[in-house]
Amino acid sequence: MNQFRKLLPDVVAILLFAVISFAYFFPAVTEGRILAQHDAVAGIGAGHEMQEYQERTGERTRWTNSIFGGMPTYQLAPSYDSTDLLGGIIKAYHLFLPTYVWYVFVMLLGFYILLRAFDFRVWMAALGAVLWAFSSYFFIIIAAGHIWKLMALAYIPPTIAGMVLVYRGRLLAGAVVTALFTSFQIVANHPQMSYYFLFVMLFMAIAYGVQAKREGRIPQFLKATAVLIVAGLTGVCVNLSNLYHTYEYSKESMRGKSELVKENSADQTDSGLERSYITQWSYGIGETFSLLVPNVKGGASVPLSENETGMKKADPQYMGLYGQLGQYWGEQPGTSGPVYVGAFVMFLFLLGIFIVRGPMKWALVAGTVFSILLSWGKNFMGLTDFFIDYVPMYSKFRAVSSILVIAEFTIPLLAVMALREVINRPQLLREQARAFYISLALTAGISLLFALAPGFFFSSFVSSMEMSALQNAIPAEQLAPILVNLEEVRQAIFTADAWRSFFIVLIGVALLWAYCAGKLKAGLLVGALTVLCLADMWSVNKRYLYDEQFVAKGTEMQPFSQPTATDKEILKDTTLDYRVLNLSVNTFNENNTAYWHKSIGGYHAAKLRRYQEIIEEHIQGEITSLFKKFPEAGADMTKLDANLTPVLNMLNTRYFIFPLQGGETVPVFNPYALGNAWFVDEVEYVDNANGEIDALHRINPRNTAVVDRKFAEVLKPVAATDSLRQITLKTYEPNALTYEVSSEQGGLVVFSEIYYPGWRSYLDGKEVSHGRADYVLRAMNVPAGKHTVEFRFDPKSLHVTEAIAFTALAVLVLGAVLAIVWKLRKRK
Repeated sequence: MNQFRKLLPDVVAILLFAVISFAYFFPAVTEGRILAQHDAVAGIGAGHEMQEYQERTGERTRWTNSIFGGMPTYQLAPSYDSTDLLGGIIKAYHLFLPTYVWYVFVMLLGFYILLRAFDFRVWMAALGAVLWAFSSYFFIIIAAGHIWKLMALAYIPPTIAGMVLVYRGRLLAGAVVTALFTSFQIVANHPQMSYYFLFVMLFMAIAYGVQAKREGRIPQFLKATAVLIVAGLTGVCVNLSNLYHTYEYSKESMRGKSELVKENSADQTDSGLERSYITQWSYGIGETFSLLVPNVKGGASVPLSENETGMKKADPQYMGLYGQLGQYWGEQPGTSGPVYVGAFVMFLFLLGIFIVRGPMKWALVAGTVFSILLSWGKNFMGLTDFFIDYVPMYSKFRAVSSILVIAEFTIPLLAVMALREVINRPQLLREQARAFYISLALTAGISLLFALAPGFFFSSFVSSMEMSALQNAIPAEQLAPILVNLEEVRQAIFTADAWRSFFIVLIGVALLWAYCAGKLKAGLLVGALTVLCLADMWSVNKRYLYDEQFVAKGTEMQPFSQPTATDKEILKDTTLDYRVLNLSVNTFNENNTAYWHKSIGGYHAAKLRRYQEIIEEHIQGEITSLFKKFPEAGADMTKLDANLTPVLNMLNTRYFIFPLQGGETVPVFNPYALGNAWFVDEVEYVDNANGEIDALHRINPRNTAVVDRKFAEVLKPVAATDSLRQITLKTYEPNALTYEVSSEQGGLVVFSEIYYPGWRSYLDGKEVSHGRADYVLRAMNVPAGKHTVEFRFDPKSLHVTEAIAFTALAVLVLGAVLAIVWKLRKRK
């Protein structure tokens, strides 16, 4: 009973988290409505072949041919037998709450666990959880459908809680917590977020090391560090299948280094991603003030005409233009919203720099500065270049602005530490009056100056990209008055939020003053600040994730409810394997086509690098040629030319879907598609990737295969005059293909299947080697006579990593049991 009483406040706090989470999504959750985000809908299309295979066979396929001609499913469906048990544990951790509700709940619970590990009292920990969980970025990524990213972030604070427990001497409990939530993070499958927080953990470990040195506890520190490393490795090994195959795939994906030597070599990196691509989404230096004032750059890239505050200043004659211009006027290509941590939270953070003592404070300050500087990307290119060139794996990730998630963690953590100092020592504000006034000036003071003189701080309220577009579209004499009114509109948006932040800081400071003056008790102070910060951040988040975005359940399946007339016509073709190019949509930004057909296009952030290069070098040009040849909807598109689309032909593109007027489409049969496989008469060997991809401009893939010399021993030409040679695809599965090949003389066969390490080839049941031809396809020498050729995608590494993962999972479970037994014995 005594133990229950001790746990009761924690139980109440957790139940309140569930209530708050439910309230945010009411009434959408009670009505069963959902968010039909682009990424979620795209995932349904890309995953249809995988799902159908699993339902039919009970097994998972690690390859799909539904998008980009074929690719591994490692990042489409990163699920393994070894993580199925973890999935059940994760659902229990979510308290089996409804979707959307548990998204926010786990954000709250994770930070609460961290603060309890830091020995914060229950209600202080609950306040800190609100400060973290309601930071605007998390709600923005929910609206965008980036749920994997959100989950990885949700499991990071409790992972760090394990680290805190270990360094505070609770080795076994801390190790289990670290290993468990490390495994949760990796299951969430967003390595970028986990990678960023390795820096935070490094800063914190250094802080604990400095503290240990001061107290003469270096042996204990080293022991704790060793325990943490073992715990972290256990969590990693539980997910070894996912991590290893993601790593292997990254070398072949856009995250891997290209074999092409490009003219602009300065833009290339060892990762394969270009610097310009990595830094395309770089936070502006002035934009960083969004941490304090959310609309410092206008908010999200949504129509300006939707902003009520701005439209009060709008000239009615420009309303049409304001429906086309966005509310956001920063220098990023676009954004779903700003990173806002709360105005009063920023005040507490700055105050904490002065009043919190110890190395941990400096670790959090360093993490904040580190995060902000790297988020600037191309706006602070010296530091960014250093990290791209010299820090392992940093160049694997794009959208550097997302590293601000570190600041969203360190700022509320130091803020709640500062509040604890004030509550424990009310005289601090009197003793540290200078720190108090500096913090006030840097938050309320700056907000007030923004509100009174916005033009003094920001010379322009139009981005350079916007200005260029307006100058090209509107004559100079007409543009001048538009720019004047546009500036008034955007200044109104900016100053409204500046005033808002000013008053929020003042209210929070007034509550602190009342407590320090003895007019308010600690419990009431924490409760009042929770209400203030929750109201502040809740209202900002509702700008980006609001009830009207939720639609009736089933809406996400509407694109797939019935095939179109064009789809039905194509589906009459029951040939086992062929591809479709949909020209009526943004070919490389949708997966609806992949639901019904094997698509040349698709949508995924990490497609195979060589396929992306073939898109850029050949497919895009051939698409342009098709539209030049048939510029009018409804033109006679049956008059195709074999020389018009040689690469699409070798990719076995049997059908083109062309747009017609009125939103209709028409399927066009391509008689020049080369089929599933064919014999070639000659081989042209080249020295490198450039020679390989360039040769496709001049060879006829039907007769000639271009092969990198490193495959010369595997792929050898055979001069043949056999007109009766034949290749037939006998059976098709996404991960297993069987061909019947017959010829009098044998020769080199090119298969219209994407080459990728891990595919194993067999001739009459005996494993043989195959190679790569025509930059992206598989090829193999087949001797004379009648033979069965098989390709199977079942990498040996899958079985090895799964065995290791199950062993690590057993170790984790055993550790958890031992921790519970030890706790019970200790209590007894």
